[in-house]
Amino acid sequence: MLAAILFDLDGTIVNSDPIHYQAWKEMLQNFSIEIDETFYKSKISGRLNPEIVRDILPQLSLTEGEEFADEKEALFRKFASELQPLSGFSELLAWTQTHQLKRALVTNAPRLNAEYMLEVLGIKEAFHTIVLADDCIAGKPDPAPYQVALNKLGIQPEEAIALEDSPSGIRAAVGANIRTIGIASTHNPQILQEVGAFLAIPDFTDLQLWTLLNSLIEPNVTAIASNF
Repeated sequence: MLAAILFDLDGTIVNSDPIHYQAWKEMLQNFSIEIDETFYKSKISGRLNPEIVRDILPQLSLTEGEEFADEKEALFRKFASELQPLSGFSELLAWTQTHQLKRALVTNAPRLNAEYMLEVLGIKEAFHTIVLADDCIAGKPDPAPYQVALNKLGIQPEEAIALEDSPSGIRAAVGANIRTIGIASTHNPQILQEVGAFLAIPDFTDLQLWTLLNSLIEPNVTAIASNF
């Protein structure tokens, strides 16, 4: 029985990666580091800022690294004022409301970014719970954020589906024993399936998604009908 859908934010609800790429590219140019999209996808996308900074700018102190990351995220928010959700997201949100499913947001995004994007997208009140990496013992790819979300919603892993766009996010959800669908907005579908997604789709209009979701809801409808 499906009881909840757990959403990632960056790259899943909204394709924000091009804006993150632009901000990282501009910030790293200050250190004479030129990056391309391949570098971004392999070294940056889906990872936490402290890890990224340690790998790319090991010469920075902890304080300098935090200041660099804060400046990069402020630049991202400056560029991100006109974000739009992926195609089909509004319809999926309405479908979960119709079928009284719980919704959680599980994201590695820094708090200010998450709050800003939810405001721009107009979905601040869309989730029953929001789990940030900052609030957990570890961020994705550790399963901790998804385990926290399950606990907050009061459900078991088999009652949920996670939607994720990055290898690290998929590893986190699968590590929490949640069935995970890959959203191929930023990564090749094959890569997403190789790291554990049982299905990879381009966006929320994909027929495979709706066929699956309706098949998981139909037993509930049948059970209700049998009581009358």
